[in-house]
Amino acid sequence: MSRTKNDEEEYWNSTKCKAFMFDDDDEFTELKESKRAVNSIRSIVEEDDDDVEKVSWSGEPVGSISWSIKESATGIRAGDTRDLGPGKSLSDTSQPTLSKPGSTYSLSSFFKGKRDPSSVLFGVSRPGSFQSLSDSVIGSTTTNYAPNLRKSKADYKDILIDWSPLETVRQMQKGRMYSLERFRSLSDKLHLVDEAVRTHDGNVITAILIFLKKSLSKEVLFRELECRQVALQHFVYYLKETGEQKLLLEMLKVLGRTEEAALLQYKDHLNIKSQVKKTEYLKNCTGLPFASDDATFVKDHYTLLDRQIIIEENDKRIEASGQMEVFRKHPRKASILHMPLVTTLYYSCFYHYGESEGTFSSPANLKATFKISDKQYLLTTLAARAKLKAWKDVDTLFTTKNWLGYTKKKAPIGFHRVVDILHKNNAPVEVIQEYVALVDSTELKLNLATKYKCHNIAIDTYRDLKDRQQLVLYRDKVEKNTQEHRKIDYILSNSQIRWKN
Repeated sequence: MSRTKNDEEEYWNSTKCKAFMFDDDDEFTELKESKRAVNSIRSIVEEDDDDVEKVSWSGEPVGSISWSIKESATGIRAGDTRDLGPGKSLSDTSQPTLSKPGSTYSLSSFFKGKRDPSSVLFGVSRPGSFQSLSDSVIGSTTTNYAPNLRKSKADYKDILIDWSPLETVRQMQKGRMYSLERFRSLSDKLHLVDEAVRTHDGNVITAILIFLKKSLSKEVLFRELECRQVALQHFVYYLKETGEQKLLLEMLKVLGRTEEAALLQYKDHLNIKSQVKKTEYLKNCTGLPFASDDATFVKDHYTLLDRQIIIEENDKRIEASGQMEVFRKHPRKASILHMPLVTTLYYSCFYHYGESEGTFSSPANLKATFKISDKQYLLTTLAARAKLKAWKDVDTLFTTKNWLGYTKKKAPIGFHRVVDILHKNNAPVEVIQEYVALVDSTELKLNLATKYKCHNIAIDTYRDLKDRQQLVLYRDKVEKNTQEHRKIDYILSNSQIRWKN
């Protein structure tokens, strides 16, 4: 059927649809800005208000018959495009028309509240709370034009399935969504724990224990964990890591693990800053039901800290007054408080050596009070007195008398260790060689004499061994025209010595 030119002009002038005009720049610009504004707030609006009418881009009310037909047609066209086979292209089908996306957002939805973070349960968002318009406009720094990727329907279906305890544990192991709230009976909850223990998966065990902690009373939880030692160990470690000290102590006492509870209480002294309060706390800890070895340790700790406080206060006063020479020549670099027992003994040997055993700061008093061994006491005292270059005190440490009154040098730690300590403290050769000569092993004695240049000890040892060859070689190590060099020449020229080689 053909139409005349006049009929066509009358048709286009009378229809509601208007042709696109290149001159309508203002109208087109407004349309683009309006569309951009709606797209920018799409991500923060997800529901509508029934009281406000919603319209699409075409101006038709959302939900009307014509709107529904167009939406269905758009979906069919999109489905046809998605269903193209591998051998087909877009050119083989009819050209799709560009349709404007429908806007189903109302103005009232902008005035909803912010989304509650707690509304998300296992990855499923709860409807009902949204971010306000002002927050979305002012607080947002980036605009996301890509559609939100949602989880598959199968993932959401998993959380709705009535899983058994075993199946739930498997879901947890695979990192899938799960819900523990559906397990309400005690038997189901205990079945969950048993299945988790069988998997040997610490994360699963801990997650279920946290659920039991929230859903069971303490008495029931402690009673059931008592016969499940693996789960109990995980729960104890969890409480330690989260710092729930009170609950952990209560559980250990209920389970009869009093020694472990006592050690846990003793550990709390580390958090006390005041010295007086810490001392009182340690004093109270001495009455806790520790094991025998631990009880001795805690008691010694309290006694040592109490002793350190007394020594610290007294030495501060003496150092400030300048009464003792050792404090003037060697000022203290740190406080003695909270130092180990060996450090306290070294401090006492350094600043209070020679005091009577009746004073708290005396090294002999510390040795007797804390039952320090002879070796430990000797090593610590030797290091302290050698640091001060008090060689007479060092000599006194190793000098003993027998019942006949004869003196003899004796070292329970071995004289080779004495030599090393003296050398580290820059002792003179005359002092070192005196103790090198007391080393029992001939080979070790020669090594020490050569290492620390105790020439007289080495020369006398080679002479006693009648080893002429080694003595000649040693002469090359000694400087010429020295007393030691002349001594070697004299020994080598002595015809009365019967050399082995």
